[in-house]
Amino acid sequence: MKKILLLSDTHSHLDAVILKYVDLADEVWHAGDIGNLEVTDTLKKHKLLRAVYGNIDDDKARMEFPLHQRFFCEGVSVWMTHIGGYPGKYNQEIRGEITKNPPKLFICGHSHILKVMFDKKLNLLHMNPGAAGISGFHQVRTMLRFVIDGDAITDLEIVEIGKK
Repeated sequence: MKKILLLSDTHSHLDAVILKYVDLADEVWHAGDIGNLEVTDTLKKHKLLRAVYGNIDDDKARMEFPLHQRFFCEGVSVWMTHIGGYPGKYNQEIRGEITKNPPKLFICGHSHILKVMFDKKLNLLHMNPGAAGISGFHQVRTMLRFVIDGDAITDLEIVEIGKK
């Protein structure tokens, strides 16, 4: 069993509220637009970190983190990328691969809009945690927490960090 904290779009912002939730997790996953690598360096000091770079990230972030990350957590196949779209409107760059080889859990960021949807056609769960940072058009900072236990994704919780 793994407790996961999923965040995205920190845009160089990390604060004590986010770190409180980091300390409650077993792993932290960051779906891109990290900003300054001090964010991921700090996260790595607290927990195992899996991350991808986003469109605002510089060469340093692109050298440290991949554009796409596919992995297994317990019995769940995961694909995390920054600009992925959502069920019915996947990014054209990944549409063929996600249709041919769908994961059980597909994660992206970019939109700053928290969204969790089940894709019946591909039999996968799509998650976008919204934006944890203070830059962007979103009004409320958000993250997601959930548990992966074997091949089950359970205990999904929306964390509203507060207004930006």
